[in-house]
Amino acid sequence: MSQQNKSNEQKPFKNKPITDDAILKVAKEVVVKFIEVGRLSPQNFDETFDTIFKSVQNSVRSQGK
Repeated sequence: MSQQNKSNEQKPFKNKPITDDAILKVAKEVVVKFIEVGRLSPQNFDETFDTIFKSVQNSVRSQGK
């Protein structure tokens, strides 16, 4: 297999835009893990979810630059 084909296979989603729905799903999975390990409670859910969502969003959006 040529080097060019290998590099294309390693980055199949490089040019695909990442939707807010995908970011929401990732943030949800992180929150679920936090709940499972006892790091998140109902009292701080709103603040924590907002922080996680913004962190994932900033991380994803900065990758495109």
